[in-house]
Amino acid sequence: MNRFVPAACRLIGLLAVLVPSARCMADQPHHKKLVEFGWDEPDTAFMRAHVAEMEKTPFDGCVFHAYATDAQGKQQPFLWECWSRQAFAESDLARSLSDLKATHFTRFTDNFLRFNTTPADLDWFDDYAAVVNNAKLAAAFAHKGKCAGILFDIEQYNHPLFNYAKQRDAGTKSFAQYAAQARSRGREVMEAFQAGYPDVKILLTYGYSLPWAESMGKPSRLPEASYGLLAPFLDGMLDAARGSTHIIDGYESSYGYKDTARFATAYQMMSSGLLPIVADSDKYHRYFSIGFGVWMDNKARRAAWDQRDFAKNFYTPDAFEKTVRAALDRTDEYVWIYTEQPKWWTAQGIPDKLPAEYERALRRAR
Repeated sequence: MNRFVPAACRLIGLLAVLVPSARCMADQPHHKKLVEFGWDEPDTAFMRAHVAEMEKTPFDGCVFHAYATDAQGKQQPFLWECWSRQAFAESDLARSLSDLKATHFTRFTDNFLRFNTTPADLDWFDDYAAVVNNAKLAAAFAHKGKCAGILFDIEQYNHPLFNYAKQRDAGTKSFAQYAAQARSRGREVMEAFQAGYPDVKILLTYGYSLPWAESMGKPSRLPEASYGLLAPFLDGMLDAARGSTHIIDGYESSYGYKDTARFATAYQMMSSGLLPIVADSDKYHRYFSIGFGVWMDNKARRAAWDQRDFAKNFYTPDAFEKTVRAALDRTDEYVWIYTEQPKWWTAQGIPDKLPAEYERALRRAR
């Protein structure tokens, strides 16, 4: 190691106190990474059977899910039931963990176990013992399986968990009361993640950037925002963060960026612009980093994904390459690629609805 690096970092550390957005470059990753996360999301059994084909793709890892299996052999998707009143046991995930441990990754160094905020069938003031139990179990699973960490999907798929106006007792409890409770739950969940996986990486689909955008940069409007309670929940996660724990704002809002200058604008917003809704800016700069998501077949739900006439697609291969390259240039470490129609891997061992031009574009972007 260069003997001047420690001194330089001490200097930058001093600057970080004076200028909160300054960061020690020695703490920055040395390699930008691509993670796959789409409708072809594999489970552990699929990865075990198809790891060789998966590792031929341009990615450094993927988001995957695990099944829980009961004593009768019945399976249920852990990720869709983990934010509930049901507490899973280590034995429920034993079969999935066995598959993961038996998967011999060589290139896929950065895999993330998906953990959803679903079904969210409880109020912030209810007993959260099962949620905390499941968070610790998920993190321990990822740790034992030598994964990079947890993909924490905060999307409100089943219930508006973070929307104050939709909470059970919003008529009798103030936003401040719910915010304090959400912050407390954030601490509990983060402590559970770290208990299961010390120095864990938590890749969020969104961080503070979402409530900041929804409140139009006005903290006073968080009570009106659909994800207004996400901000205090993240405050709680930061309260509990310790060691080398790493939280990444995956910034799903960049899904459709074609104007590559927008990445720099978004980076600046996440670096310093949103600090008015962050309770502890020092811990934010210590534990948070910035990533980006890119949706390759964006708007394919409204217009078909054309495998021949690329001009009909939201991204042509050239535009896709340009966007991904810009995202990789600006990210602290991670860029995740989302797809719905195209699949990078299938049970047949080959991609599906994925023109070779797009795969080559992604390789060039690296």
